[in-house]
Amino acid sequence: MQLHQAGRVSSECAAQRRAKRSLPLHGVHASQSARSQPCNGRVASRKPLVCRAVATPEAATQMGSAEKQTGVYYNMDSSTKTTRPRLVVLGSGWGAMSFIKSLPKNISDMYELIVVSPRNYFLYTPLLPAVATGTMEERSIVEPVRNFIVGKGEFYEALCKGIDPVAKELVCCFPEDSGLDSACFKLSYDVLVMAVGSVNNTFGIKGVDQYCFYFKSIEDAGRLRARVSECFERAALPATPEEERKKLLSFVVVGGGPTGVEVAAELYDMIECDLAKLYPNIVKDVSIQIIELMDHVLSTYDRAISIYTADQFKRAGIKLVLNSRVASVEDGCVKVANKANEITDIKFGACVWATGIAMNPLIRQLQEQLPGQSHFRSVLTDECLRVKGSDGSIWALGDAATIDQPKALDYAEQLFDSADSNKDGKLSLQELRQLLNEASREFSHLEEHARYFDSQTGVRRVGSLVSNAIASTTTSSSSSAPQTPLAPLLVNPDSEITLEQFHEVLGKIDKGLRALPATAQVANQQGKYLAKVFSGTKITGDPELDKASAESVKPFRYFHKGSAAYVGSDKAVFDLPRLGPLTGTGAGFVWKSYETMSQFSFRNQCLVAADWVRTKIFGRDISRV
Repeated sequence: MQLHQAGRVSSECAAQRRAKRSLPLHGVHASQSARSQPCNGRVASRKPLVCRAVATPEAATQMGSAEKQTGVYYNMDSSTKTTRPRLVVLGSGWGAMSFIKSLPKNISDMYELIVVSPRNYFLYTPLLPAVATGTMEERSIVEPVRNFIVGKGEFYEALCKGIDPVAKELVCCFPEDSGLDSACFKLSYDVLVMAVGSVNNTFGIKGVDQYCFYFKSIEDAGRLRARVSECFERAALPATPEEERKKLLSFVVVGGGPTGVEVAAELYDMIECDLAKLYPNIVKDVSIQIIELMDHVLSTYDRAISIYTADQFKRAGIKLVLNSRVASVEDGCVKVANKANEITDIKFGACVWATGIAMNPLIRQLQEQLPGQSHFRSVLTDECLRVKGSDGSIWALGDAATIDQPKALDYAEQLFDSADSNKDGKLSLQELRQLLNEASREFSHLEEHARYFDSQTGVRRVGSLVSNAIASTTTSSSSSAPQTPLAPLLVNPDSEITLEQFHEVLGKIDKGLRALPATAQVANQQGKYLAKVFSGTKITGDPELDKASAESVKPFRYFHKGSAAYVGSDKAVFDLPRLGPLTGTGAGFVWKSYETMSQFSFRNQCLVAADWVRTKIFGRDISRV
């Protein structure tokens, strides 16, 4: 009997049970058009939500089309609003929940707050790999949205199917995956905060959607956990051939970033600490492989951390397939191409897709209706997180937003002229320092260089940048062109820099401009920032009324606190600013402590701490339920 046949039987039984308890209301059948599931036919009890506030690309159609497809039963238009501005928040992820949690308890005095999301809970995503292996239980890392919203506003479990930024209206429907009537309604807003996140990116690779496990939701983690149990039980049968057993016990992770590394590490811990005792005769056939496009894992971390992680995985027997890309995925086989474009087949029992994010379909719909929106992954905002082209009525944060940072080089002449007090066509070191300090108010990426300039080491660092620019300039210029030596610029306070050299310096600084990473840390800080903005200033969504207050809103400034990843065997790695790399068992203890204390409530802090202790004492529960 093949594995997919057993999976189909359990799937059909589950479908029958769901049909009995999910009778449609009012004679309206809810659509069950879930995407093809992995595991050869095994279907979850709820369709996976691809984002925080929209279910499928088909759902994110134009406003009129959305109304035609689903009957609108109730209209919460302007006639239903109070005298307070209606503030609607889309999403229940890091950005949205950080925003709502940080709002003061009396925020209802300022706004009519409404939160809309198809998911009625917040998921603490950093511990999702631990859930996939039974180290953590699902309920330990989720928090009901209503716990955050009580006393502040209302919550509606619904997905947004359409948005009209001109009429300031949304079409929202109860999630179809519930098995109940979709119950659509229109919702008007004065101010809209979009925290709808992103969706999985397959990069157009054939077979990913059909045969890989995504890793963004609690349902994804549950399916992977069940799949690992299925593979071990199937491999343990006496009639299972050796070749098939090795295939079933081969686990492939695509993506060598923090998520992929932690999934592989948690799988290793589960196998080494628990399954090796329960399946002693087949554990020798287990293999874990990570496929990574770069030449090292954790490529955004300090290189010393990447080397440490590679060594740790080598000792654990986790194979790194580096400098390779996935060409296609078939049933039980992933085809990998190296730099020479040579194709290698890697057979698997489970393949986890832990790489790449793409634009939320709702964001794409909004982009089509707003001018100046052309980013490939998210809406463009100003430095205060106001969506460009929305006249201040729409704000965005997290994966749904990218701050459009102006380049200082475009204003080089203007900046140089304003700083050149004696109009001699040159800037002294002091004038350059003052220029950077003043310009950093408008160009935030200059602030770091301004701080460096205020310290002795900063002068050397910026001076090195100027040195390279000057060297490039003097090399390409003629011998009669004016030249400014590097040494006097660094040592002599009377050193001067020309406009041409200033161009070179700004050009190199602008090249360092990077969009903020799509991480929970960024979304969390943006949510807290917006909470301060909305609680400190009454935002009405009317450009005329908000004009005075808009000038007083300070731009968002991201502070990178560092990066961390779990690498197995109670070890972790930290990449900390100023302190540098931190690795080993001590880092593992710090990591567990940090993830425990970072929970949004004391209840979850206790649950997570209890799960760590329970796993150490009793091991992981491998039951497939």
